[in-house]
Amino acid sequence: VATCDVLGDNLAETVGLCAADGSEGEVMSFIADVSDELQVLAFRDAVAKWRPHVNVLFNNAGIGGGGSVVHDEDRESWDKTFTVCFFGVYYNTRAFMPLLLQADVAHIVNTSSVNGFWASLGPNTPHSAYSSAKFAVKGFSEALITDLQVNAPHVHVSVVMPGHIGTSIVINSGKILGFDPKEMTEEQLTQVRVRAGRAGLDLSGVSDEDIRVGIIAQGEAFRDAAPTSAREAAEIMLGAVRRDEWRVLVGDDAHVLDEEVRSTPRDAYTPEFFARLQSRNALGFARG
Repeated sequence: VATCDVLGDNLAETVGLCAADGSEGEVMSFIADVSDELQVLAFRDAVAKWRPHVNVLFNNAGIGGGGSVVHDEDRESWDKTFTVCFFGVYYNTRAFMPLLLQADVAHIVNTSSVNGFWASLGPNTPHSAYSSAKFAVKGFSEALITDLQVNAPHVHVSVVMPGHIGTSIVINSGKILGFDPKEMTEEQLTQVRVRAGRAGLDLSGVSDEDIRVGIIAQGEAFRDAAPTSAREAAEIMLGAVRRDEWRVLVGDDAHVLDEEVRSTPRDAYTPEFFARLQSRNALGFARG
């Protein structure tokens, strides 16, 4: 296994997990920001020196941020989120294609999201950067199906659309986008209050420290209280690769949302649609 990460501590954790179950396979690790094509190419070159070909390429990097196109203060986070989530997939696919072509059989696994077919987190939460990128990943992956069939039939592709999976994406997004709650500036805390106000939440009576604690708790809850664990998601993904499935939904909530969007696509952003998700306890829209 060759793996890269922009966060050194996370990379070390991944390497440790690879050996946790007694695996005797070798692991090569590399620090790289997948939103930077030159760093991706450096990672590719290191892998090429280590192994002559690649059988399976997982494009799984992602962060969440830059919810709004309307407000300028979101621009930097918006661009970074889109670049990591889409161009991370695109750059790695291009970079590793020569090594995939060298394999006797190969598979590209691109992680999109349920937000790759439904661009929302709810009626009060703009989610435009992440959703736009995940729609792009889905479209790119589907376009690769024919491209590979014509030009490299031994290379296959799957697009993965997970629901809520127990990962540290919320925590890591804050670190990468410069919004780590432990290190937030006064200006950043003010932005949190402003965004909350736009969503109908009044934080005027909440202290800065309580906001920090709340953001930390939110990230931990996303990771620890998810309906599908990261291990379960990985098993579903690997099973789909073995069966050569190109479209992979991960989690019961993903299946519910896919069913609802397909049944009434024109209603997908209406209050009635959210009420149906709530009645089915999908994606955290549970009855209170």
